[in-house]
Order: sequence, then structure tokens, then C-alpha cells
Amino acid sequence: MINERIDVPMVRVVGDGMEPTIMNTKEALAQAYEEGLDLVMISPNANPPVCKIIEYQKYLYEQKKKEKERKANSTKVVIKEIRLSPQTDDHDFEFKLNHAKRFLKEGNKVKVDVFFRGRSIVYKEQGEAQLLKFAEALMEYGKPEAMPRLEGKRMLIIISPKK
Repeated sequence: MINERIDVPMVRVVGDGMEPTIMNTKEALAQAYEEGLDLVMISPNANPPVCKIIEYQKYLYEQKKKEKERKANSTKVVIKEIRLSPQTDDHDFEFKLNHAKRFLKEGNKVKVDVFFRGRSIVYKEQGEAQLLKFAEALMEYGKPEAMPRLEGKRMLIIISPKK
């Protein structure tokens, strides 16, 4: 809330080069206008609420700038997916393993799943063995987040990169 929208009788006023003082809201507003600035409520939950005498547009600009900087510093997690079958051949396995190594080096997570078609769901052990072999081959690049789990006709494991 700013200026006239502040509807509490007393506020604690802070500002640049000013000692925090408790005063009437109308007096604080008059002081802000006298300086050519705005009275902005910063902490409405305090007792009494804290207001600051600042230039409101500049305050908004600073807030946007901080928010943008915070967003830029946050990391975005990308999950790359690799699909195997219970009977994946050695050459195909190595080929997909190299892709997974590259993804982990780039800092992406890798989701490896074994898809069971038709009646191949009978070979759950083969699928689990494939996933464990895959995770073991990637041990120096990343570590599995959990053991392989079965979800419907897919068994999957997620491998996160080592820092």
C-alpha cells in the first residue's frame, strides 16, 4: 500500500538518513510529500506497521530487478529420456549408454525406461537387470535416485548427474 491507501492511524517511519520514528499517518504522508517522495508500507504485519519514505517507481524497479536476478540464478532441471527393451542388443545398449553419458556431462538428469510390449511383461527380471547394468555403467557420471520401479508396462530409473 502506498500514500493515501495506508489506512492505519499510526506507523513506524523509516527512510534514508532518517531515524525510525513512530508518528501519525497523516504527518508521515505530509513529510513524504514535502520531500517529493512516496510513503510505502513495507511491513504491514508489524506493530505498528513499518512504512518507508522512498520513490515508489524506483522501489518497484528494484523489486523487479531482484526477482529477475533470483530467477536467473535458479537452475532448470532437464530430464532426458532413453528407452530400452528387455532384449536390447549390446551395440544398441552401448550406443544409448554414450548418449546418457553426454546428457549427464551436460548436467541433465536421465530417465531410462524399459518398455514391455505385449506379453514381454513376463521378463520383468531381464528389464530390471538391463536398468541396473545401465546404472552401474554410468556410476562415474551420475548416481541413481532410486531402485528401478515398475509403472504399468514400463520399468524406469532416474539417474542424476554428479556435481
